[in-house]
Formats: sequence, structure tokens, C-alpha cells
Amino acid sequence: MAGHSKWANIQHRKGRQDKARAKLFSKLSKEITIASKMGGPDPDMNPRLRLAVANAKGQSMPKDNIERAIKKGQGGDVEEYFEIRYEGFGPGGVGIIVEAATDNRNRAASEVRAAFSKNGGNLGETGSVSFMFDPVGEIRFPASVGDEEAMLEAAIEAGAEDVIQEAVTDDDGEPAREHVIYCAREDLAEVSSALQAVFGEAKSANIIWRPQNLIEVDGEKAATLMKLMEALEDLDDVGEVFSNFDISDAEMDKLAS
Repeated sequence: MAGHSKWANIQHRKGRQDKARAKLFSKLSKEITIASKMGGPDPDMNPRLRLAVANAKGQSMPKDNIERAIKKGQGGDVEEYFEIRYEGFGPGGVGIIVEAATDNRNRAASEVRAAFSKNGGNLGETGSVSFMFDPVGEIRFPASVGDEEAMLEAAIEAGAEDVIQEAVTDDDGEPAREHVIYCAREDLAEVSSALQAVFGEAKSANIIWRPQNLIEVDGEKAATLMKLMEALEDLDDVGEVFSNFDISDAEMDKLAS
């Protein structure tokens, strides 16, 4: 399981899901606004906006919030956002990629650097970590939408490259499973649309950084790494944090306690 998925599960076990959900809605709204500003307010003519709206619906974001974010992107006084990727290393030598959208480059860089330095990590140069990851499209559906064979068949037909089932924690903190479909990043909109025509609204459809290999961490290094992940996730400018760490279920239970 990739580091960001492990992190999401730990967040649930620690009871931070309400805070994480508020952060998620804020991130989804920002992405809708940016997509609307860059490509126009019509999802049918704007693939990025179409994916952003689909993600928001998959996370049960209210319709009014979605429409407000789209309109904000068309306003003359909307902030100019810069999309920036930061790369660095955490405890245990794990690689971390931070994707941010900010209206202030200096503030974002300063806050990300501080989060790394205060939590056992260090910010690296562009390219120092990303070579250990593959940028791919990732689509997620609840396992309840269909069995593995049906999902695999539909995903291959749609042009996906890989399909797995992953253990997750649902919004109530209970164990659950999800279908996770991977495809080439340039095929995300097409594959996502094809699968949603069969299985309904996806839980999410995003471009992610998928680690090529995982690095196992435990003990104090794992605890410090989780503090670093939490510090990065809590930054307003940060949208996504990806890492290549692996933590055992037993260790996850310790960290969540």
C-alpha cells in the first residue's frame, strides 16, 4: 500500500477524520476554482474541471459548494494560483513529494521547508525524489460497486494498466475495501468516464505519484515521519502529499493509539 493510503488510514484511526474532511473540501474547492479559471466553467468542455467536479461529488461535497467554486474561478478578483511541486526526504530515507497550489510562492516554500526541518526531514532539489515514483492516473471505487472480476474486465476494456483491491478505513472509521485502478496519466479522463458509465460516480480520480518501491519504517522513525506528514498535510497551500513508506499494521496500531 502506498504511503499516502497508509497515512489516510492512520488519520482515521487517530480520529482526525473531521479535520481531514474539512481539509479535503478546501482542497477540492481550490482545484475546482483553478480548473474553472484555466479552462472555463463548462465541465463538458474542460476535462480538468470535469474530473475536479467528479471528485467533489465522489466525496459528497454539497452541490452549492461546487457551483460556488466554479463561479469563483470566473470572477475577476480571483487569486492567481501557482502550482508547485516540492521534493524531500523524511526519517528513514523515505521520499516525499508535496504538491501545492499557492498565491504566494515565498510563503509556501518557507512553510514546507520548515515542516521538513522541524520533523526529521530535509527538502531536496527538484528531481531528487520524483525519479523513484511514476506519475499515473488513479481511480477509486468502493468495493461494493462490483466484484473484482467485473471491475478488472471493465478497466481493461477502458484502457487501464493495473487494478488492485486495497484495504482502507471508511468515513466512520470502519475497515473497508476499494477498487483502485491505475492508468496512464494522459488517459485518466477517458478511463474515468468509461468506468463511471458502468459503475456510477467514482470516489476519486486523480493524477498521483505512485512509488516504484516501498521503504519500511518502524519505531521512532515511523512516529517522526507521521508528524512530518501531518505537518505537511496541515499547510493551507498543500494539496497532496505522496511518499514511498510502508508501515506494518502492528506499527499502525501503535501510531494510532
